[in-house]
Amino acid sequence: MLRVKAGDLDKMGLLFERYNRPLFAFFYHMTHKRDVSEDLVQNVFYRMLKYKHTFTGEGEFRTWMYHLARNILNDSVKQNRSFDHYDVNEMADKIGGGTLADESFEKKEDVDFLHKAMAGLSDDFREALVLSRFQEMKYDEIAKVLNINEGTVKVRVHRALGELKKMFFTNERR
Repeated sequence: MLRVKAGDLDKMGLLFERYNRPLFAFFYHMTHKRDVSEDLVQNVFYRMLKYKHTFTGEGEFRTWMYHLARNILNDSVKQNRSFDHYDVNEMADKIGGGTLADESFEKKEDVDFLHKAMAGLSDDFREALVLSRFQEMKYDEIAKVLNINEGTVKVRVHRALGELKKMFFTNERR
């Protein structure tokens, strides 16, 4: 990013190749909409170019990028976009599993339920969980992205997992 900031815009293509999929996954886990997620990814790279002067190189690039992504997501929510669509097939590979039809059906139900349960979490809990479990970010990185302390991130992830477990193993499931 420092090279992009210095004027070497060809390096932006490398950044896009490296980070467009993780960004798409982040947005998809937050919105459950493929087309919206694709648009939001494009907006992140547009804002990276527009605000390249704000990247100092002191912190990690990924933290700065997710901070931009989070702001774009918040802006999108403010524009009253609806994020209530679930595409089960998109997440089926995340669970993986056997080849038997019964197992496949059960896994599909589990994925569908996971999507619905994740949508039922508060935005704060869902965001922390997506960044830690799906984006595999460390708690200190998440804290920087969300502009909160690391302990708060740990609590949010722990509580989000607790809520998911409670929903998954109680009567709310069926």
